[in-house]
Amino acid sequence: MKQLKKPLALTVIAFAVAGCIQQQEQYPVSETAPESEQERMAYAVGSTLGEFVGDTLDRQEQAEMVLERDLVIAGFVDALKGEAKISQAEAEELITLMQMQYAEQHASVVGGQAQAEGDAYQAQNAQRAEVTVTESGLQYEILAQGEDGPKPKETDLVEVHYHGTLINGEVFDSSVERGEPIVFPLNRVIGGWVEGVQLMSVGDKYRFVIPPHLAYGERGAAGGQIPPHATLVFEVELLGIIDPESDEAAVELF
Repeated sequence: MKQLKKPLALTVIAFAVAGCIQQQEQYPVSETAPESEQERMAYAVGSTLGEFVGDTLDRQEQAEMVLERDLVIAGFVDALKGEAKISQAEAEELITLMQMQYAEQHASVVGGQAQAEGDAYQAQNAQRAEVTVTESGLQYEILAQGEDGPKPKETDLVEVHYHGTLINGEVFDSSVERGEPIVFPLNRVIGGWVEGVQLMSVGDKYRFVIPPHLAYGERGAAGGQIPPHATLVFEVELLGIIDPESDEAAVELF
């Protein structure tokens, strides 16, 4: 398929290779590491594709959408021999349809599970004495207090350190791990941050539990690492408030 986009082509190949994996007796694996540069290059292509296949299969399994492996292999081999049983145009239409169905299935299965688990987590967390729940559903806990000074406005720039996880503790983003705080306009981030950071003064550190309607909702984010309808947990330390009209803001941004 000459006109097939690269990610799509990789997905098709990945499914084909995945089918091969289930017939390992016909496709023996190497017993020793490759030695020559050319052998290592060939092995690198296979190992990289293998990692891609693993990720693809994990997402496929999570969404409860499974293709018949034998037919995937048959289509792959037939195409290599120039004997494909369906036309290129039909194949492209079917792959597009498959992607749409997968997206819907993923949102329904994975998103539904994330919503249920998130709701249970929020309900349990809300019972803790240290936690305050706002009218919007945002939950926050004060971990450390700094200056008893002004709080940022929605239009301000803020400098923060943060650590973001799913409710199972899986980290999806962390300035703390990168070792570098960030500066951003407060009104350019998810609703849970816009509301929560305005509660803080410089030096404060809060833990926020953000329901999906104040986070990324049904679309998810981070290349699928944040599933649809996911509840997010952030530890945020407010390091500074910067007037967007100040010289300091110009230096930070440019």
